[in-house]
Amino acid sequence: MYYPVLFLLILSVGGYYLGIKRSKELSKDQRLASLPAYYGYLTFLYICIPTIIVWFILLIGKNFILAQYLMAVLSDHLQLMNSNEIKLFFSKAKNLSLGMSFGSESDIELFASQKILEFERLFKLFTYFVITLISAFSFYTARKKILPHYKSQRYVEKIVNRFIQICSVLAILITLGIFLSLVFETLNFFSYVNPFDFLFGINWSPNKAFVIDSSETIDKEILKDAFGIIPLLGGTLLIAFLAMIVAIPLGLMSAIYLAEYAPKKIRDFSKPVIEILAGIPTVVYGFFAALVVAPKIVVLGKTLGLDVSSESALAAGVVMGVMIIPFVSSLSDDVITAVPQSLRDGSFALGATKSETIIKVILPSALPGIIGSFLLAISRAIGETMIVVMAASLQANLTINPLEPATTITTQIVTALTGDTEFDNPKTLVAFALGLTLFFVTLFLNYFALKIVKKYREVYD
Repeated sequence: MYYPVLFLLILSVGGYYLGIKRSKELSKDQRLASLPAYYGYLTFLYICIPTIIVWFILLIGKNFILAQYLMAVLSDHLQLMNSNEIKLFFSKAKNLSLGMSFGSESDIELFASQKILEFERLFKLFTYFVITLISAFSFYTARKKILPHYKSQRYVEKIVNRFIQICSVLAILITLGIFLSLVFETLNFFSYVNPFDFLFGINWSPNKAFVIDSSETIDKEILKDAFGIIPLLGGTLLIAFLAMIVAIPLGLMSAIYLAEYAPKKIRDFSKPVIEILAGIPTVVYGFFAALVVAPKIVVLGKTLGLDVSSESALAAGVVMGVMIIPFVSSLSDDVITAVPQSLRDGSFALGATKSETIIKVILPSALPGIIGSFLLAISRAIGETMIVVMAASLQANLTINPLEPATTITTQIVTALTGDTEFDNPKTLVAFALGLTLFFVTLFLNYFALKIVKKYREVYD
């Protein structure tokens, strides 16, 4: 898969340098309308874009061509199978071609795997041939465009601008597709469960939903108290709140120190060390929370005479807060550093101290970026799953006591989609309803943050 990409890259880069070379040769006799580099870019784009499009079409049609090839080669054998058996046969043959053998393969399956390997080799050679052919034709076309009067810069910028527009549209369409998929499956879920019971119910017992035969009907009274989201929403907000209590003060204070007080040597050393926290896998944080933090909290609670659960929201919240410190610290440090020095100098000229300048000038000026870092950290906390699974609980518990077990929406989404339950069962469909709810919670947080930013921007602009 990677070798054709490398091959195409080599051809495109080669075309780039040949385009530059050709334009420099022409510049000896006549002044060029664009810089030589733009003729190189033009050749690069002429080679790269059509070749990628054709190669992508080949990749899309590869499985279809392979299926038709096997159907033709093994037509006598496959005529005796139904569609499901044919799919299973193709799957086993592909696994064998990849070297995955279970020791019970028939001769026809081994024969099919050999045919698949032959097809893969032929397809790879054909791919290289197509890439070379299209690249050569594209280079010939681009070379004819390399003329002194041709304004290649304008054409290259037009292509790049169109590419950026396509990327923007794709991003919007992907977001819309995700949203609509959630909406349609959520509506399917609400055909089993009343939306009011889901949004305002205080009981979460998804095991009441069970797989039924097509001849049976679901008793909606049984499901009435099975999918109340309030305990999950409460647990999500509780753990996220505990995480932000840890992350916001530590992250913001460290950002202020690094940006305004720390010597350059300490800043250059400390900032990368803090950012390492963001690169640690969440499963490591989960182990740390379950094996170190949670037991210490239990021991401390017993010392103080408190009843602390071995799986508490406090353990998950504290470790999650440590994990998202870099999101607050790094982004806040960047926006504080970006505040113009003229604002600091003006404040000092009016007699303000260092701390007064930070509180009354720098932080208000950097507030939009700081709020953005808070929002990113909150979204990260709300979306975290592994730490909650390992350190908190899978038990839905409507409580504001951080010493008790709690679970989150994302954890229950994973639980709902784990196993072999069909997608026509409310126990599985509830994952989409939870995802849509989380989508609107995040949307509300974004709206709230933007309102705050807009308010303070009007004051300090």
